[in-house]
Amino acid sequence: MRHAHTVETVRAAERALMARLPEGALMQRAAAGLAAACAGLLERVYGARVVLLVGSGDNGGDALYAGARLARRGAAVTAVLLAPDRAHGGGLADLRAAGGRTVTADDAAALPLIGRADLVLDGIVGIGGKGGLRPAAVPLARAARDSRALVVAVDLPSGVDADTGEVTGPVVHADVTVTFGTYKPGLLIDPAAGHAGAPRLIDIGLGPDLPAPALEALQFAEVAALLPVPATESDKYRRGVVGVVAGSDRYPGAAVLAVAGALRGGAGAVRYAGHGAEAVLARFPETLVTTGPPSEAGRVQAWVVGPGLGDGTDARRSVDDVLASGVPVLVDADGLRLLTREQVRARTAATVLTPHAGEAAALLGRSREEVEAARLASVRELAEQYGATVLLKGSTTLVADPDRAVPVRVNPTGTSWLATAGSGDVLSGLTGSLLAAGLAPRDAASVGAHLHGLAARLASGSAAGVGAPVSAQDIAATLPAAWRQVTGG
Repeated sequence: MRHAHTVETVRAAERALMARLPEGALMQRAAAGLAAACAGLLERVYGARVVLLVGSGDNGGDALYAGARLARRGAAVTAVLLAPDRAHGGGLADLRAAGGRTVTADDAAALPLIGRADLVLDGIVGIGGKGGLRPAAVPLARAARDSRALVVAVDLPSGVDADTGEVTGPVVHADVTVTFGTYKPGLLIDPAAGHAGAPRLIDIGLGPDLPAPALEALQFAEVAALLPVPATESDKYRRGVVGVVAGSDRYPGAAVLAVAGALRGGAGAVRYAGHGAEAVLARFPETLVTTGPPSEAGRVQAWVVGPGLGDGTDARRSVDDVLASGVPVLVDADGLRLLTREQVRARTAATVLTPHAGEAAALLGRSREEVEAARLASVRELAEQYGATVLLKGSTTLVADPDRAVPVRVNPTGTSWLATAGSGDVLSGLTGSLLAAGLAPRDAASVGAHLHGLAARLASGSAAGVGAPVSAQDIAATLPAAWRQVTGG
């Protein structure tokens, strides 16, 4: 499990640890780990050209001490100082003693040095920075981006918001981010995550002093432990039955795709109620089909409602019927436009909402741009307002519990190839099936997103490279392979 903590909790843990250590020992731990990570990224350290972008905070100190270590191994290290009078004194002295050079940010040599570098180390702003880079730092960040150098951020790319993942101005774009003690939410949430490159965690001993995380990401071991496995005495009904209300005369494909995901999600049987029955049976004859209202379809352990449903009278009645049931319900797509906040909050069983940014914006009464710029705040607010588990789809999928004390989960397996018609319908069916199989709402949503993203990676080939286009049907067909990869089966 990857855990991410807020700046406030990281600072408190650092203070507690520093009280038990000799002065400066914690920064030296961070610098040693940072230097080792940089050395591992370089083809060779001796003779490598390393440029440090140094601000006035502790991140600048980390960069200076790490640069000194690289200089002692033969690297040609130059620090570009944005605030020479406020640069970390000890780190600056150590770098100079190791043979490193310094120039100021307004020196004519600064930008050419960055352009010729093999590695640029971003120590401009620490995790407490807000509001993007200051004007003096912007040319340095652009030069690093435009160079052929490997750009390594210290703890967090300068300019991004550590707690929220928001980007409100110019920022450093890193190839790798070396972070200390714990991940920060901004390393895992877009848009900031898109500037962080590959995050690497350096253990500096904060663990015992860290409270519960603000954010967490499931890894294979946690997903495997949550996946439903039939016992020897199981039958299709004991494994759970998921009901699917999706599709319409206009969009029968949504019904087929939602059922495809549901059949591969761990439940023992799928009941379908809706106008896509003919298309569903033609593709999946094992589906239990009814043409009547959902409440007359037979017993289910969870419902999925909304994909391709349309907005007519029948669609509204179906959503009302499902929300009136006493079992967990997943609402997606058209269903999100047909429900009310009062309906969801009045339910006694769990509800999972799975909006994309545009749908979340409509539910919150905001613009899509506002939601995409503040994804973490948006998913938390939506879960709290509706009293539901919310899976906010996007480049980084987030899952929030209605209780703000429960960490938000972020899914690490997504790929841009998931941006294809019908992929969300597959996710809905898959997650609903996991609900029917007995997983708690937050677990079902997290596991569903994990398997869905992994299946898309496998189907597209993007796990091994750039990949190629896939269809929603490809993703559904690859879910068993994703399941086997997670479990090692």
